[in-house]
Parts: sequence; structure tokens; C-alpha cells
Amino acid sequence: MSDLESKVAANDAEALEPVISCQGVTKFYQEGENRLAVLQGIDLNIAPGGRVAIIGSSGSGKSTLLNILGGLDRASAGRVAIDGRDLDQLNENQLAQVRNRSLGFVYQFHHLLAEFSALENVAMPLLMSKQPIDKIRQQALDILTRVGLRNRIDHKPSQLSGGERQRVAIARALVTKPKTVMMDEPTGNLDRHTAEEVQSLMMELNQTLNTAFVVVTHDHQLAGQMDQVLRLNDGRLTGQG
Repeated sequence: MSDLESKVAANDAEALEPVISCQGVTKFYQEGENRLAVLQGIDLNIAPGGRVAIIGSSGSGKSTLLNILGGLDRASAGRVAIDGRDLDQLNENQLAQVRNRSLGFVYQFHHLLAEFSALENVAMPLLMSKQPIDKIRQQALDILTRVGLRNRIDHKPSQLSGGERQRVAIARALVTKPKTVMMDEPTGNLDRHTAEEVQSLMMELNQTLNTAFVVVTHDHQLAGQMDQVLRLNDGRLTGQG
């Protein structure tokens, strides 16, 4: 096999490798002598550029699963890998680096820092990279431009609408060019019109950047735009289509 063929084969293999995978993930909490099982033997693979919605009743463990997939919480049993790296083999510093490089996070409430501008909020995740400040500023400006906020970069969160604040949060999640963005009720705090605008933006970014989205949501319209809808019930995932 020539060098070129080897490189093509390696790229094809990387394209097929799940960006996130988990096998047998279980999560329980001990309350005295009682053990409360929240997740039971979850198996899931997220393909590059994939779009997966996780739905279920309140308290079913959706956010717990999302946090475990994103390395923000540890499973009681089972294995989780991000970009092929087993999270159980990483110390806290290594885990933070993997999260910063490979993942972005968006929540129902934007969690922007009130005293900083939109541009400064988006630039925050890049500060770990130790790049020149001019380069960091340009990267933040580029992604804010992509989400339609170039003219709002100097505005603080209090000066932005709810939809604009969520767009800033999405830009912050994408600024490191992660392979996967984890979203927990990203449209749950928005009116229907604004939610539809955010949904449209997510689909556009998924197609143009090949970013995978894992979305926990009660919004069935948003879930319906995903490639795969999974329901979490009694600690287990079942396919919806």
C-alpha cells in the first residue's frame, strides 16, 4: 500500500470512529441501605456529524446521561470514550483537556458571564490554548459572525435578547471546533419563534461544520429534526426512529 493509500485508509477509519461511545453505562445513587438506579446498561455510539435527541419524562436521567457522556460526571459502571480515549484512564487535568478540545456544551440557561461582552464570553474556552490574543479574538469573531451576531460582539448579555444570548452560548460551544456539542434543553427557555431560529442555526452548523449534536429535549419539534430519537425510560434507552 502506498503512502497516499495509507493516509486515505487512516482518514476513512477516523471518519467511521464514533466521536463518543459508551458501553454498559450504569449510574446509581446510594441512599442508606437503598440503591437508586438511574441508568442501567446504556450502550450508545455517536457518529461524526450525527444528530441524536434523547427524550423522556422529567427525572428519567436524561441530564445525568448527558453529563456522563460529556465527562462531567462518572458512571458507576461501564465505559465511556471520547474520540477513542477511555475516560476512566484519564486524570482530572487530562479529562478537562479532552472536554475543552473535543466537546462543547449548551444549556437551557445560557450561563454567560454578565460582566463580559459577547466576544469575551465566546473567547473564554480558547484561553486554555495559550494562543496569541489576536488569534483568539479573530476565532471568536469568526464564529459569532457565523451565528449572525457580528454587530453585537461588544454587547453584554443584559443587552441581548434571549435568542441572541443562546446564539452566543452556541458560538462559545463551537469556538474550539469540537467534534461534538452536548445540549441540555437548548430551546427550553425560548419562545416558539426564537426556538425555531435556534433550531435552524443548529442544523446549518451541523451540515457546514460536521459537528455532532447530542440533544436532551422536551421539544418534540427539535427532536424530530435529529437523525435519531432515543427515549430514556426506567434507566434504559430505546429507539424512537
